[in-house]
Amino acid sequence: MELEERMAELERRMAALEGAERPVPEAVDATFWALEGFKAELAEAGERGADGGVLFTGSVRLPTDERYEWQFGALTERLLDEEWAGTADSFAALGHPVRLRLLREILGGRRTAAELAELAEIGTTGQIYHHLKQLTGAGWLHTTGRGRYEVPGARVVPLLVMLTAARP
Repeated sequence: MELEERMAELERRMAALEGAERPVPEAVDATFWALEGFKAELAEAGERGADGGVLFTGSVRLPTDERYEWQFGALTERLLDEEWAGTADSFAALGHPVRLRLLREILGGRRTAAELAELAEIGTTGQIYHHLKQLTGAGWLHTTGRGRYEVPGARVVPLLVMLTAARP
């Protein structure tokens, strides 16, 4: 964890302990540095980016010490004009508690079907393979060998973004 991240986390904890809100930083625009950069790119895009856009990004270190950095931006017009039905399988694959648990365990380092079968309350081996097949078919997993699974690197940050967005 970088020094700035650690300091920000300490400030959040102190504010919670003191029951007070965090003070507003002097450079408010620095709070949304990624958003401001994206807005600047949209302004440079001119007419094409007039309706705005969406940006998500992340820098992740997993418990397995694997590191991923990823970003993606899309123009609002394109997102609203696209057919959304094509994303249903991807969302459906994430719509089961056992599948989410499998993804969490795989990101945490349990990579083989045998290791996953040892987990309590996951189901039978047949049920586990059914869930793994659903996740693989939707692109949330890929196999790296016989009975070994990984979340593709390009899907790690988007998965964590979706989990973050789904929180109440």
